[in-house]
Amino acid sequence: MTAPLQRAIPVRPGLDLEVREAGTSGSPVLVLHGGPGPSSITPLIDHLAPDHRVVAPTHPGWEGTVRPDDLDCVPALAAAYLDLLGHLGWNDVTVIGTSFGGWVATQTVLDDREGRISRLVLMDAIGPVIPGRQITVPAGPPAAAPRAPQGGPSAQSMAAMRAYAGPALADAGMLPRLSTVTCPVLVIWGADDPVVTPDFGRAYAAAFGHARFELIPGAGHLPIREEPEAVFTALDSFLTTRASAAGH
Repeated sequence: MTAPLQRAIPVRPGLDLEVREAGTSGSPVLVLHGGPGPSSITPLIDHLAPDHRVVAPTHPGWEGTVRPDDLDCVPALAAAYLDLLGHLGWNDVTVIGTSFGGWVATQTVLDDREGRISRLVLMDAIGPVIPGRQITVPAGPPAAAPRAPQGGPSAQSMAAMRAYAGPALADAGMLPRLSTVTCPVLVIWGADDPVVTPDFGRAYAAAFGHARFELIPGAGHLPIREEPEAVFTALDSFLTTRASAAGH
């Protein structure tokens, strides 16, 4: 398999996004990583590349990239990704987000004034405040182990995430807005997620008008790493069903 192409894309003056691109044909997919960073979604990029055009940006502030001062909240980051879709000239886009990337993906759909996005996939995502359901932030990796066995976020990544997400790691105004999303939504959740429980995920999914909830047994907060085949089965079914429906 060809390795993803890495390049910087100037989406607007003062902002170049570091992205990985893969695939040359098929419907486009924007993949947004969570706290653990770009490497955590590599299996997803590799899986999608044969049948899709995939772009996976590194959130500014991760992996040593610069976070401009005006990228100080999730809506600002979502606006950058809408600029990216405009720069690429993409329409009929599927947006997939894991964990923090799911929050950004949801915000991107909410702010998609040009209707470029046609599908949304969330994997163990954060974002809205769910009454009675708390987010349990994972501890950073021990000093003796720069790479945590569970692939948790680095200190730099957590600092960047808090710059975007704020101290609450949530948007109190998001939940009521989810009912305005008109595109089909797939919500995939690890059954053993210690960060955001399946009940959080079910409530998240229920707030959309058109969402399907898929529980992944044996998976925690990163089901794409822990139970990839089950995730791919759910994802492919969603994308294939949607493609078939669009063809009629």
